[in-house]
Amino acid sequence: MSGPYGGGEAAYYSQQQSPPPPNSYQMQPPQNGYNYSNQPPPQDGYNNYGNQPPPNNGYANNGQFAPPPYPPPTGNGPSDPKYGGNNFGGDAPPPSYDEVFKVEKPKYNDWWAGVLFILTLLGFAAVSAISIQGYSATRDDNSGGLKGQKNNFGLTTHTIWLFLWVLLCAIILSYAYMWVARKFTKQFIWITGILNILFGFVTAIYMLTQKYYSGGIVFLLFSVFMVIAFISWIPRIPFSVLMLQTAIDVAKKHGHVYIVSAIGGLMATVFAAWYSVTLVSVYVKYEPSANNAACKQGAGGCSQAKVIGLIAFITFAAYWITEVLKNVIHTTISGVYGSWYFNSRNYPTKVTRSALKRSLTYSFGSISLGSLVVAIINCLRQLCSIGKQQSSQSGDLLGTILFCILGCLIGLLDWAVQFVNRYAFAHIALYGKAYIPAAKDTWTMIKDRGIDALINECLIGPVLSMGATFVAYACALLSYLYLVFTEPAYNSTGAYTPVVVAFAFLIGLQICNVFTTPLGSGIDTIFVASAWDPEVLMRDHPDLYQRMVQVYPHVQEAIHA
Repeated sequence: MSGPYGGGEAAYYSQQQSPPPPNSYQMQPPQNGYNYSNQPPPQDGYNNYGNQPPPNNGYANNGQFAPPPYPPPTGNGPSDPKYGGNNFGGDAPPPSYDEVFKVEKPKYNDWWAGVLFILTLLGFAAVSAISIQGYSATRDDNSGGLKGQKNNFGLTTHTIWLFLWVLLCAIILSYAYMWVARKFTKQFIWITGILNILFGFVTAIYMLTQKYYSGGIVFLLFSVFMVIAFISWIPRIPFSVLMLQTAIDVAKKHGHVYIVSAIGGLMATVFAAWYSVTLVSVYVKYEPSANNAACKQGAGGCSQAKVIGLIAFITFAAYWITEVLKNVIHTTISGVYGSWYFNSRNYPTKVTRSALKRSLTYSFGSISLGSLVVAIINCLRQLCSIGKQQSSQSGDLLGTILFCILGCLIGLLDWAVQFVNRYAFAHIALYGKAYIPAAKDTWTMIKDRGIDALINECLIGPVLSMGATFVAYACALLSYLYLVFTEPAYNSTGAYTPVVVAFAFLIGLQICNVFTTPLGSGIDTIFVASAWDPEVLMRDHPDLYQRMVQVYPHVQEAIHA
């Protein structure tokens, strides 16, 4: 079989040893004028939605005609919108998710990473239990009036209350951000950019007026960068709005996208609360001081090395746990959008639960492995951020510059890994591959199909990151104001301000990232599915394709490059 999607695609799959997507339409025999040869299709109204020949660039390369839209279904299938409005099998019931995206000989991929993740989670729980025991045994020393606390050497109950306010701020703003995305889709990108820029400048100016120069300069640089980035993004906003509208429309019609988002956000908030209490308890339990009675409680012995080591461990574990949570949500939602893309006319049943089950069983090790890489990078970036703020506060200009350069390099590495992970996890959700083969195959197909041009044109990923950064800004500012106005005894010299502000920023960022994951997952899955089978986009989603061409004409070349 020859033509734009015949021999070429078959050869590709043969080389990659990767089967085409289940229920892929290009594997079906020609019907009603389907023609994969160099002969033009009959002028029956199928090509280009009329009797006019397609443009020179057509919908395919090499001057060949693309296959016409799939012929209308026969039979009296259900008209319920959740089944796509029709049914190819007549009166036959819709298939299940596991039938549509069937994995031959399923196995637990990358199982060692899943086991390592579980051990890390258990280790986090053990450190938390020991530390909280030490904190609870000396709670009287860490509570009471701010000026009358015996603990003036480390974080106290005051900090737990601070983090609880940060959690409340993060969850309210994240819910509000998702609501804005649903109600004001067309204005969403503008709202995100403007709010992020304004809030960044407000935070920076306030910190500078309070002579907190290290934090003020960092926020000021971020805000200037956001202005430059947002101005360069303006020409790409129409295409991004279209993709966001498509993702939201599918979320309203299929699956349980918003329910998954809400549950995932609440789970992230609960874990953040657990992490906050653990963080304070580690300082209380192991900070060396003659006034620290907790050193004699339980697993004793206080030292600065223990504090640094345990804080590093629980921060790494927190990153890994939240990344796994976020990516389980991502793969679950990818199942919803993949089902819509490949089976919009006969939408499968039990999609959300089946995709979640696959994420927590066969694909859990792969999710843990991909999340581990991101967790290591983010943990290094967090430590670098704290080091930069402490160097700036102590007046070490050279150290501040070095930490700033190192932070930029780590940020670029984080962006690259996150970019690959987003599309690799979408592929894992649909086809159940191991992490590394999925990443290789997906990236190769994206480049071969030219989908990377569409990905670069779409701003939704950066916009959602800006939204999460806005929430993180708010949490960081709230924590800073709390420290300024309450003046806790342990922070009389301001030594703990960089630490508390940095962790508040981290909490807000991670919670909002979990809330917004479903929207980004939907768009990522559409791109991955378009890379694996672009013919389905033109044939089964002609309205979307035509609107894409209107706002981004180069899509006709990009999708076939």
